[in-house]
Amino acid sequence: MLGLIYRVIKGPSVPDRVIALDAIGVNLIAITALISVVLQSYAFLEIILLLGILAFIGTVAFAKYLEKGAIIERERNL
Repeated sequence: MLGLIYRVIKGPSVPDRVIALDAIGVNLIAITALISVVLQSYAFLEIILLLGILAFIGTVAFAKYLEKGAIIERERNL
């Protein structure tokens, strides 16, 4: 995790930072799943689902921003 945080802060390029953020999201999901197994609780499954959705949406938004320069495109009618 420390290596990923270093990559987010000092990454050589923006795509490297996006990949590091996505990997941090995956690690958080894995840690939450392990805690859920150790505590023998189903209470963390919603948290795992929420983290997965947020990580996916964040990665897609960053990819779209890097490709087109805007996340939400608006058409201008003159």
